Amino acid sequence: MRKFKTVYMRGGTSKGLMFRREDLPEDRSEWDSIFLQAMGNPDPKQIDGVGGTVSSNNKIIVVWKSDLPGVDLEYLVGQVVVGKNQVDYRANCGNMTSAVGPFAVEDGIFRASAPVVTTRLLNRNTDKRIDTTFPVEDGRLAPEGNCKIAGIDGSAAEIQVNFLDPAGAKTNELAPTGNFADVLDIPGFGKVEVTILDISGPMVMLRASDIGAGAGETPEEINGNSELCSLLEKIRGAAATAIGMAKNPEDASVNSPSLPKIGIFSGPQSYTDMSGTTVTADEMHLCARVISVFKCHKASPLTAACAIASMALLDGTVIREAIAPIEETNGRGFVKIGHPSGVIGLYVDKAERNGKPVISGVAVQRTARRIMDGTIYIRT
Repeated sequence: MRKFKTVYMRGGTSKGLMFRREDLPEDRSEWDSIFLQAMGNPDPKQIDGVGGTVSSNNKIIVVWKSDLPGVDLEYLVGQVVVGKNQVDYRANCGNMTSAVGPFAVEDGIFRASAPVVTTRLLNRNTDKRIDTTFPVEDGRLAPEGNCKIAGIDGSAAEIQVNFLDPAGAKTNELAPTGNFADVLDIPGFGKVEVTILDISGPMVMLRASDIGAGAGETPEEINGNSELCSLLEKIRGAAATAIGMAKNPEDASVNSPSLPKIGIFSGPQSYTDMSGTTVTADEMHLCARVISVFKCHKASPLTAACAIASMALLDGTVIREAIAPIEETNGRGFVKIGHPSGVIGLYVDKAERNGKPVISGVAVQRTARRIMDGTIYIRT
């Protein structure tokens, strides 16, 4: 048996295993086997590991101290694909990004000398910068706070996550097709209008009504609708092909399951969230459901939420053209998105460069918590 030091943490509405890079083999070709066994793959039930059977509970985060100027920490995200012998490193995880700074402080990778600390992060999946700011007590993330996020019981210390210049994370372009709206021709279905933007990662959005959905469904209802899931994967595959992330839709399913993500939206609507609480239409600007690695996310991946919120403020996108105008002050807009666990609000900073719109930053509130630390045991 081999063993590795690790920490099991929740970051936002995701959770997974945190590793210091120095505690892993220098040969990165060994990492996948370690991470897959740790989560219990390829068994989709993941009985022989700590995986939680859905993408949001199958995150791997590798953290190390940075030698780069203006950067404190670098980190790499691995998405263990449930039911497969596959770890996908194409995408960052915005939710787990909120756990990187607290993990580094508590493990002594980063020294915190003030009641409130900012860690300057560089995500190595996207080579994008993110700042996280949070309170520290006795060398640890403050144990109490009044920040509440949808999908998590109770309150905790606020972690401000600010994605800096997030556009073009994987394609180097805000709009990788050159358009804010495109029409895709889907075999067996027909034409569908979508917006594909790369903000913290490529994201595809379309009107739920265009494919006979409502955007207020529960994850179970969406996942149980095989016809809808199949259609969404075909659209995602067509979008991946259009932006050069896959050779064809089949290649996207096999080799790029986590990117681009895809979602459906509607205008504001009332629905019952996963805790049984009624979410009312007046609490949001739009309602959305996001598919992450073939399953409907139980909240919203934070990177997806960054893209959705940005689309709500950019003229010409399918979202902007379908919802009521959102108030902006000095180029900043606050966008509220209804999702299966409640509502998430994001601050989007919009500017203009050389006559073109630019997303200069997206900020959101998160919380995180160390759940368990110790040793993970691997067979070989």
